[in-house]
Amino acid sequence: MKKLQKVLLAGLGLLVLIIYILHHIRLSCYFLTCYSKDEFSSDFDDTKLMEVPGIMFVETTDALELSALAVCSVESASLRNPDKPVYYFLKGFSGNLLHYPRPRHEAIHVLSSLKNVTISPLSLKALFQDTPLSSWYEQVNPFWEKYWVHVLSDACRIALLWKYGGIYLDTDIISLKPLEFQNFICAEGYQTANSAALGFKKQHKFIWDCMEDYVRNYDGDIWGYQGPALVSRVLKRWCQSNDLGQFFNLECKDISYLPPKYFYPISYTRWESYFQRWRKSDIESVFAETKGVHVWNYKNINQQKQVTAGSGTLMEYFFSKYCPTTYKSLVKRASQGEQFQEFVGD
Repeated sequence: MKKLQKVLLAGLGLLVLIIYILHHIRLSCYFLTCYSKDEFSSDFDDTKLMEVPGIMFVETTDALELSALAVCSVESASLRNPDKPVYYFLKGFSGNLLHYPRPRHEAIHVLSSLKNVTISPLSLKALFQDTPLSSWYEQVNPFWEKYWVHVLSDACRIALLWKYGGIYLDTDIISLKPLEFQNFICAEGYQTANSAALGFKKQHKFIWDCMEDYVRNYDGDIWGYQGPALVSRVLKRWCQSNDLGQFFNLECKDISYLPPKYFYPISYTRWESYFQRWRKSDIESVFAETKGVHVWNYKNINQQKQVTAGSGTLMEYFFSKYCPTTYKSLVKRASQGEQFQEFVGD
């Protein structure tokens, strides 16, 4: 009996140790899929992926069962900018839609039905090749990175802008108005820029400076250090000033510095207000000049608030108005399914 107790205690101790290790290294993905690097070789031909600059989105995990928010972000950009190509780069995508049947991959088919949307594989080695990011990517060990998915996304956006030019948007930005091709960065706060929405011409010097700083000052243990903090510190050097607020609505060496109202009208500290009911007059007032709303999805990871049909929330309003196909196919259908299950359960 004592021997059995020792074995059980040893097993319990081992389980606690494993849980501690996984928590310590911030293991956030099942079966380590988020920590793989690349399935493509460095000679993957990406030269014809973007012959025309457009609006770009990136998924740096291997996930292919896309969230309704990500699909809405891409669809809204497509509908608000019908004259521009929209590219969605998926790390786990093979390039063949036949590999992703309905209904499991309904989200991919929703996006593929949009005329100006192209879904493409994301070859990291090819993307980083011939940039300062190549050496970083070869040396970094994803398994030990605290925020791997995020720092990888930070690297991808500046590499894409360098190689192709255009506009980069995070997959939690719902587009409300058309976007213009211009060199722009948007402020998150008075002295802080953000990298969730960026626009630059191909091979712009500012983006090269960002890539060099990314590698030279790399620190993956600090949230946002390779993203908003990177853009902020490079912009301060670019403008030769620590007071970024003075450049709101102005150009600094051919880069337009937009005030928060254009993409961040609601700060990350108030992200939950997107899941509350709003009066229409307040919506029209707060978002009158907003190009796209960043809904701070990373803040929602623990709470997992969902867009629900009939809830009357601000998020439902945005979905129904700016990404109607996503709303109909992924939100309303999901809500109807839940109601059906409840009915059967009764």
